[in-house]
Amino acid sequence: MQESLTSLLDFLGLAWWVEIKTQSPQCTYYFGPFSSANEAETAKPGYVEDLQGEGAQGIVTEVKRCKPTQLTIVHEGGEFRGNPSPSFSS
Repeated sequence: MQESLTSLLDFLGLAWWVEIKTQSPQCTYYFGPFSSANEAETAKPGYVEDLQGEGAQGIVTEVKRCKPTQLTIVHEGGEFRGNPSPSFSS
């Protein structure tokens, strides 16, 4: 039931997402969707830990309502490069 609610919220653009921006590499990542800000906040440390383990630096996080069209955006010279990789909450 919770998954159906989250899917509906995501469809309407009302779901919560964890947005993580890194300076090195210059990327923006979206993790979610979540049905509440609290649920996203609870999951956020795990995503940060994973990125730190991969060597990411300059990590800035934000939990917000949005509807990302790409889950991973690589910035080089202000341009998108690469393919988005799926990242879903468990």
